[in-house]
Amino acid sequence: MSATRLLVLGVVRMYGKAHGYQVRRELLTWSADKWGNVQPGSIYHALKKMNSEGLLEQVDVEPGKSGPDRTAYRLTDEGEQEYQVLLAKALSDPELDHPEVSAAISLMTTLPRQRVITLLKHRLLHLEAEDRRAKMMLDDLKMSVELGTPEHVGELFRLWGAITSASLGWIKNLIARLEAGEYVMADDAGSAFGAPPAGIPQ
Repeated sequence: MSATRLLVLGVVRMYGKAHGYQVRRELLTWSADKWGNVQPGSIYHALKKMNSEGLLEQVDVEPGKSGPDRTAYRLTDEGEQEYQVLLAKALSDPELDHPEVSAAISLMTTLPRQRVITLLKHRLLHLEAEDRRAKMMLDDLKMSVELGTPEHVGELFRLWGAITSASLGWIKNLIARLEAGEYVMADDAGSAFGAPPAGIPQ
């Protein structure tokens, strides 16, 4: 999946309708160009592609002040389904890389609290299994060296273990904060970050 695809859907959903410049401006305030590798060209490409796929629909064309006209889009029902699927996958799937996870964390408040906790606990189970594998591989390193594995390869196992351990600590803390009621989520009283404008179904 693409972090850009999820982020673009999330921003268009947040505004109810949005054009490329608006999406780009919003994502720049999140520094998504740095952690998500979201570039202006990829935003406009994603908008056009998802429009052709039926996930977005064109709703308005505004005259450009000093350039081309601005086409505004909104999510279709299929676009809403795609958004929900991509967000859930990015929160729960440990195989996805940093940009997708970062995009999901940026948008997690658009889901109900317990839903996010459940998805994160799914990721946690996989990370715990990875942590056990990394430790087993380190334990087996002496035997592997005797069979011809270069001894310094153990540093890869230590790196893997350190990354996994850090991820485990972070996700456990995030789950604990959510369970304690931190952050305004989609099913809480008040306005959750990223929620659609009033009157647009979630």
